[in-house]
Amino acid sequence: MKKIAYIEIDTHAEIAQSFMKIMEGSQSFSVDYYFSKKIKDQIVDNGESIFLSDSSMILDQLKTNNYDLIIIGTIHRYFNTFQAIVQKYNTSVIVHNINFTNTSRFNLIKSIFKEDVIYRLKLWWKEGLYYSSKPYQKAKNILVLDEELSSDKFKFLPLFYTETSEKQFNNDTIVVIPGGVSQKRRDYNHVFKIIKNFKTDEKFTFIFLGKAKDDELEQLENLSLNLPQNINIKYFSERVSSEEFELWMQKTDFLWCPIQQETEFFSQKEIYGKTKMTGNLGDAIKFGKLAVFPSNYPSKLKFIIPEQKNILEQFKRLKNSQFDFQKDYNKNSVQEKLEKVLNRLISI
Repeated sequence: MKKIAYIEIDTHAEIAQSFMKIMEGSQSFSVDYYFSKKIKDQIVDNGESIFLSDSSMILDQLKTNNYDLIIIGTIHRYFNTFQAIVQKYNTSVIVHNINFTNTSRFNLIKSIFKEDVIYRLKLWWKEGLYYSSKPYQKAKNILVLDEELSSDKFKFLPLFYTETSEKQFNNDTIVVIPGGVSQKRRDYNHVFKIIKNFKTDEKFTFIFLGKAKDDELEQLENLSLNLPQNINIKYFSERVSSEEFELWMQKTDFLWCPIQQETEFFSQKEIYGKTKMTGNLGDAIKFGKLAVFPSNYPSKLKFIIPEQKNILEQFKRLKNSQFDFQKDYNKNSVQEKLEKVLNRLISI
């Protein structure tokens, strides 16, 4: 049995959880997980080998085991530590922001003074921000989680499978908009305008499934006071628990994902669907839900539905539409594809 170390001491607990779930029951690989306390506190542990770690411990921890492959879930800080790991071991790195991996030192210096100055200065002086591109350059393989972002340079790592795809039938049409309610990454102004002008006698419930704050929270509060009785909205001013998130994701008829075409990471421009994956893609697969994306979002996936001008009629049709997620995204087939990729990463 081949041995893998999966490291997540930075940000993406949800990706680490997805890797743990798809690797459950593998007969070919054993995995040790190295998580920071922040990550471990967000993880549902089903008896996996989990070790508490941080940037000061991880190098010593890796010395004690002879791993065939090391996977780093996120490199958005601790660049000097990760550079040391990729230079010493057969390491593959998951990339979440492709343009960031090629950022020049000059652009990094400029970005320090655009926002979060104290935090970014800390990364520069203590965590090797000026090395930010080095771990990606030195890693044996760079991985992406959206197949449409893959290329010779960026290898696709299949993680997401459909855990449940049973269709629930609701009296009203339930539409979930998943993710933090912020105009920065999703066009909530567009959503608010459509809901405000919704003209129908049918019952609709819109769930803003993420924490809302500041201007967006104020707009939601005002919107809720000015809707007809058959149109309801639900929103959250605190972080949504994983239990509540799963409850609504299972209950919804479909997802509405008003993703902004462009966003920024560390003041570098990223484009969803081209240089950056949206987490809504994994949400749709995991819960077996059709998802309405902006018409300019580049995707050939059949469960991604481009938003149409007459969105009310589109929503009515989608309530009764189905897609066979189990055909391509059942756990066994995704696990088999993943294990083939892992074997190739080990043999390179």
